[in-house]
This record gives sequence, C-alpha cells and structure tokens, in this order.
Amino acid sequence: MSDFLKFAFELIAQVVYNLSAVVAALIKLFFTGWLDYFTIFRTYFGPLNIIAKILAILLMIVMAVIPILILVILVRKWMLHRELKMDSADNSTLYKEIGRLNKQVLDLIDEKNKILAIKVNTMGGTERIPYMGASALTDDVIPTVENVTGNMLIEDAAASAETVGAVINAAAVTVKSNAKDDIHTHRFPKLTLVDEKYKEFVFPEFDNDITLEQFVENYRLYAASQSGLYYSPEVIRRFVAGMAASKLLILEGISGTGKTSLPHSFSRFLGNPATMVSVQPSYRDRTELLGYFNEFSKRFNETEFLRALYEANYRVDPSIVILDEMNLARIEYYFAEMLSILEMPSKDEWVLDLVPTAWAGDPEKLEDGKIHVSDTMWYVGTANNDDSTFTITDKVYDRAIPIELNERAEPFECEPQNPCYVTNEHLQEMFLRAKVEHPISDETLEKMEKLDQYLQTRFRLAFGNRIIKQMYDFIPVYVACGGTELGGMDYIIARKVLKKFESLNVNFVRDEIKGLIEYMEKVFGEGMMPDSEAYLIRIQNLY
Repeated sequence: MSDFLKFAFELIAQVVYNLSAVVAALIKLFFTGWLDYFTIFRTYFGPLNIIAKILAILLMIVMAVIPILILVILVRKWMLHRELKMDSADNSTLYKEIGRLNKQVLDLIDEKNKILAIKVNTMGGTERIPYMGASALTDDVIPTVENVTGNMLIEDAAASAETVGAVINAAAVTVKSNAKDDIHTHRFPKLTLVDEKYKEFVFPEFDNDITLEQFVENYRLYAASQSGLYYSPEVIRRFVAGMAASKLLILEGISGTGKTSLPHSFSRFLGNPATMVSVQPSYRDRTELLGYFNEFSKRFNETEFLRALYEANYRVDPSIVILDEMNLARIEYYFAEMLSILEMPSKDEWVLDLVPTAWAGDPEKLEDGKIHVSDTMWYVGTANNDDSTFTITDKVYDRAIPIELNERAEPFECEPQNPCYVTNEHLQEMFLRAKVEHPISDETLEKMEKLDQYLQTRFRLAFGNRIIKQMYDFIPVYVACGGTELGGMDYIIARKVLKKFESLNVNFVRDEIKGLIEYMEKVFGEGMMPDSEAYLIRIQNLY
C-alpha cells in the first residue's frame, strides 16, 4: 500500500509540476519574458545594417501585437458572457410577457367565436350550432359538421331570437338589393353624366349651305383671328380632304409648327371642342384607351377617350379625338382594335365590347355592354420622329392620311371670324358632291397607271386597293377645297406610295431614284409633281 501511495504522489506531483511549468512559461512568454527579449534585441541591434534593423523592429512589433490581441479577445468574451448572464433575468420576464399576450389572443379568439355562434343561432332553424371555443385550436382532430352540430335541438324559448334574426336577415337582403341597384346605376359614372347632359341639350343653328371652299377659307380666318394660328390654305385643304379619305389622320413634322393646335382649333371652329388624349409610353393594349371593368369595385374605370366615343353617339356634328404624341407607344398595340373596326365596310359593325352583359342602370347608348363607334368621330394623331418615339408601321400608315407640317405660314391680318356649325351629314354630303362634281379625269388616271406600272417593274411597289380608294376620296375633295387635281395626286403618291422606299434596299433606291424623277417629269410634266420629287430627293440625301 505504501508503494502505491508513493507512486500516486510522484505521478500527481509530476503533473502539477508540468502544469505549473506551462503556466509559468505562458506568463513568461507574454509578460515577464519581455525583459529577456529586449536584452537580446539590444545585444544584436547595434551591429545590424539598416535593413536588418528595420526587420528587427518589425519583428518586435509583431511579437508585441500578438499577446495584446489575445488579451483583447479574452476580455471581450468575458464581457459578452457577463452581459448574457445579466440578461437572463430579463429574458425570463420577456418570455412570461409573450405567454401572457398569447393567452389574451386566445381569449379574444374565444370571444369572437362566441359572438359568431350567437349570430348563427339567431338566423333561424331548429338546430343550434354549439360553440367551439379556444380548445379547438389545440385539438388534434379536425371537427366535422356532424360532431359539431350533433343532434342538439334548441328550446322553444329561442323563438324570440328567431324573430329578431328574421328581421335582421330581411333588412340585410334589402340593403344588399339596394346596394346592387346602386352599383348597377353607377357602373359607368362618366357616361351616365353624358346621358344627363344631353337630356335637355340644344344644338346651335347649323349652316348647311356652306361649300367646301368657303369652309376651308373660313377656318383659316377663324384660326388666325381667334387663336393666332396661321396655316397655309394648302395645309387646310389636305386636312379636310384627309377627313374625307380616312377616319384616322396623322400630323407629322417638326415641333412648333402647330400639329396639335390644328385639330384643336378646328374642333372649336366646328363648335365641338376636341378631346385630348396624351399617349403614354406605357400604352400596350385597348384598356389604355377604353378603360376596364374593376371586379372589386364593380365599376368601369372610364377614360376620356371612352367618354368622347360615347358622347359622339349624341352628336350630329363632327367630333375629334386628338391622340397627342401617338407614337410614344406602339400604335398597332393600343389602337389595334380601332384600326380593325374602322376598316369594316358596314357602320353597323362598328361596335366595341366593354362588358359581357348589360346591367340595370347602364348608360342609355350602351347595348348589351357594347358601345357603338360613331361615324361622326375622327381620330387625329400627332407624331414626332426622334429617338424617344416608335416608327409608325406601314399597317398604320396605310389606313391613315399623313399630313406633314414642316413650316409655319406667314402671319396676316383679317377680320374676326365666327365658328361654323355644320352637321356631320352635311359634311358628308359635301364630300359626296365633290366626288360627283370633281371626279378624277381619265388623263390623270392614265398617268397614274403608267407610274404604277413603272413602280411595279423597277421597285416592286404598287398602288394597293386601300390607297386607290383613298385617292378617289381625297382628290375630288381636295379640288373642291380649292386645290388642283395633280396637286392632290402628287400629295397622295408622295405620302402613301413613295414613303415605302424607306423600307427598301439602300443602295438600290439611291441608284434608281434619279431615273424615277426623270420618268415622273416625262409623264406628268416638269415641275408638276413637286411634293413627290422633293420627297425622293430627301430620301436620296438620307442614303
């Protein structure tokens, strides 16, 4: 036994000695040993060269930083541990508060379920639905209708509750019915206001004896005297003739030439101010113009375009909608449905679907949720050609009459001119009379045929059916407004046919344009097609 005790003592003593040696070595390493370090440093520092001295100093700094970092880490850990220990009491209080709040939430849910159970039981019937309290939140089995309702019957004393419930239920049905009628009545609030406006509306006295030439000149004087806007007779002739050829007109040109002012003042001249629609780059589909039905509010989000479209069904005079900066978005996207409808030969087919079914209280001019596109409406778009806009495609150009305004007319003095009130019927009669009185001559048609054959042979371009129809509508009205037959032909060829050169091969067009100009001078006469020649020269210079 004494041998074992001796063995154990020596073993434990050796372990304690080694631990003491480790602790003493660590203390000497980080603290007391620095005296020996500096002694070694002074001994060797003197004979060292400059580079060795710098390295020796850096080594001493590194050796000093290491124990300092270790000491900082230890202190931070101790402080963090102390803070966590101090917060343990606060955490316990917080947990208790959370538990109390959870209990209050369950109590509130419990109270809500009691109220709901009372409401259900007061709505009549012979079976009372038992109350499911907060215990339902903790049950492992989901309750079913059978085990909730069971076979419990209410007492006869609940008859009074049934009576009260029946009264409440009847009142609720009445309120719901009235609310539904109210929703129906005001589903289209803007269009309903239009109905109210025209119940007692009195139109002005119309001048149905005016001629197209007088009409053009009177507007020119009106724009100058009333609005300070000056346009050449040529521009106004093209605008009015364009109205005869298409429901869509596109005014192009540099800024400040009066593209927006022209249709705006023209509509005031007619006594029916235009509706302005500022096209936004975000326009993607028909809802941007027509609006959409809001399923949540049960109302139709109406736009000014839709209001103008609806109001035109009440008007007997021409109406105008201005699509300002119409090529900020792709026209063939947001205006696609209108382009298609305006192409339909029968005016009875000019119908747009707004909502699938009719409701009581819908506006008077809506039929089964559909709106009729009136023949009295024209759509005038303004367009700039710069980096912020989209190129107007052939699909749109073919259906429209483009009019360029690249320069301002000279100001002139004139007497004040009053507006001219004309009905749409009279305007259409003037257009038809112009086609009878100023038909395109056989000589001009023969020249057009020659040019058509030349364009087909050299450029594979042709006068399409739509362009031919527009030409037969445009030129007679242009002549009736004071223009010439070749002048109208020249403008249509330049804006509707030769514009397609912009999509042809660059080198091919440049080499053939000179020959085309010479051929046109040979067929129509030198200087008789100034618009077409100027346009071809501009295209050639671009290439």
